Amino acid sequence: MSKRILIAIGASSDPDPPLIAADKARRFAQALLRYKDDVILMSGGDGGLMRIACREFVEGGGLTIGIIPVEDELICESHPRYSPYNVISILSGMTYQMRSITLARSCSSMVILGGGAGTIIEAFLAYLYAKPLIILIGTGYPSDKLREFCEDGYLDHRRIVKAHFTEDPEEAAELAYSLAAARS
Repeated sequence: MSKRILIAIGASSDPDPPLIAADKARRFAQALLRYKDDVILMSGGDGGLMRIACREFVEGGGLTIGIIPVEDELICESHPRYSPYNVISILSGMTYQMRSITLARSCSSMVILGGGAGTIIEAFLAYLYAKPLIILIGTGYPSDKLREFCEDGYLDHRRIVKAHFTEDPEEAAELAYSLAAARS
């Protein structure tokens, strides 16, 4: 049995994400399905863009892991943050922010699909843990602005790992896979 590549997504849990962001999340997951035998898609286990991407990946035959925050461990199926597309659910016992550390430390690469403060924190965590980082821009979320303060693609002066910015979700999927595979 070969080792699987864990690709994490940092993404908004908004129940009504911007249409452009939802479309990009779907297209990202569809493109990543090319590698479904080699990849497990990880998320924070919530709704919004995470649910959209995970639904697409699971319905295409892929495997997902959701790192469920303690606040969501007992939510019902009708709750907007509930996602039935966590093939494997890890009940983290941790708050939203703390589970993001597990997500960032466990992944082989991270793709930011769009979001606010929590998603931006996940981008910085991936950077600090030297994980290949791909940031999808043009989503309509504050995470689009991460590029504005980067110097040569680095999130700070330490230049730990270069962030790759793209508006193309298919390119984001290719980068996530190829950069993670190169490290394996």
